[in-house]
Amino acid sequence: MAKLTKKQKIAVEKVESNKLYSVEEASQLIKEITSVKFDASIDLAVRLGVDPKKANQMVRGVVTLPHGTGKDVKVLALVTPDKEAEAKEAGADFVGLQEYLDKIKGGWTDVDVIITMPSVMGKLGPLGRVLGPRGLMPNPKTGTVTMDIAKAVSDVKAGKIDFKVDKTGIIHAAIGKASFSAEKIAGNANELLSTLMKLKPTASKGTYMKSVYMSSTMSPSVAIDPKFN
Repeated sequence: MAKLTKKQKIAVEKVESNKLYSVEEASQLIKEITSVKFDASIDLAVRLGVDPKKANQMVRGVVTLPHGTGKDVKVLALVTPDKEAEAKEAGADFVGLQEYLDKIKGGWTDVDVIITMPSVMGKLGPLGRVLGPRGLMPNPKTGTVTMDIAKAVSDVKAGKIDFKVDKTGIIHAAIGKASFSAEKIAGNANELLSTLMKLKPTASKGTYMKSVYMSSTMSPSVAIDPKFN
């Protein structure tokens, strides 16, 4: 096991191993124990009491973080010519159709989100092997397949993120940056956790929200009380 640096040791000592922190306490503490020289990402890992293998226990959705993600999200709008101006005005970084389909076919995926129209989805099917593993395939459930291209682009730019429980029952989501105030980090965390509570599957029995951990890039994790509200 690699030795901890002096700063890492101090950070570990600040986190009480058996304590469940409130969202607000964790948000303040995570700023204190983040020591990297760049603007670290703040992440939440939420373990849910669901069986993702069962369709009626799949937890998936979208949430608009009130304070944004702190990340400059690069958006590709795959649209027909009549929708190009709308996409550009809304702030899409890349706008077009066939030229970008060809680039993706060649392996280009230098974007964070792809937004498209229902009529274009048929053209994306053959690109599933490229887009699927990178989480870039547009989906009507996350609002990235729509005729309201302007709203979809604006929402993503403003801090809308989508999430999906993984095969181990955990939701991973980036909720901000270390440069955010503790209040903004807490606000984003509470918004995500509240959204997850609303999405509890009726088929889920027992404890739904089993554990919640907040961390930043290379920081120790801070345990949050799952009964946060």
